[in-house]
Amino acid sequence: MAKPKKMPKIKTVMTAFPHSVQKDASIQSAQSFMRQHHLHHLPVTEDNQVIGIISDRDIKLLLGPDFDYPSEKELTVEDAYMPNAYIVDLSTPLDEVLETIAKRHIGSAIVTRKGKLVGVFTHEDVCRSFAAHLKEQFPAGGNNDAA
Repeated sequence: MAKPKKMPKIKTVMTAFPHSVQKDASIQSAQSFMRQHHLHHLPVTEDNQVIGIISDRDIKLLLGPDFDYPSEKELTVEDAYMPNAYIVDLSTPLDEVLETIAKRHIGSAIVTRKGKLVGVFTHEDVCRSFAAHLKEQFPAGGNNDAA
């Protein structure tokens, strides 16, 4: 008899060891860092504690269409970050995280262990894990009849 499958935990599909940014960092440096590393979400920390998240969209909304006002050199991450980020423990079941992300219409979850940042889970992680699931369910060489 087949052993029942267990619900995967968020730790199996998250991006481990994510980058983060201090809340007092300049928007300009955060934006540059995100571009350099091809990131859309960046956990925000203060005194080594996760306090929120900033996204490329948050930065774009803050800067608006006029890039001279407000000056990105004067603004800090604190001016744009979302303090009420969705933070989950490493052992949180994946279905719970996915349901909450969908219900709250958000693009990421911050993953912690004993309050310390250990991972981030974004739409890219969702796509990557779902693609792996589909490949497992429908191995290459299967019957791909056209409609």
